[in-house]
Amino acid sequence: MAEKGNENLMGAASYLLGFITGIIFLLIEKQNKFVRFHAMQSVILFGGVFVVNMALGFIPILGWLAGLLLSFASFVFWIVCMWKAFQGEMYKVPYVGDLAEQQLAKMK
Repeated sequence: MAEKGNENLMGAASYLLGFITGIIFLLIEKQNKFVRFHAMQSVILFGGVFVVNMALGFIPILGWLAGLLLSFASFVFWIVCMWKAFQGEMYKVPYVGDLAEQQLAKMK
């Protein structure tokens, strides 16, 4: 279980390598709701971005341009999510945050 001083750092770290660290923190942290929320949000957000970017890669020119825009947007979300988690805020990315809460409720 994460201590109060470490939970902000663990929440931020769950975004560090995108969905990969999100999965790791979901597996190792079983109690702390703050850390689990940020880990699940990371998995859904950056896992989705990864899949969509892969699909866009198959579409010449327009898909590549859309992929570049998506990459820039995901970089901004990555910074914002890490910062908000580090500050101790339960920041919910629109739509994705609600999905993360729903998935965590199903896992209980």
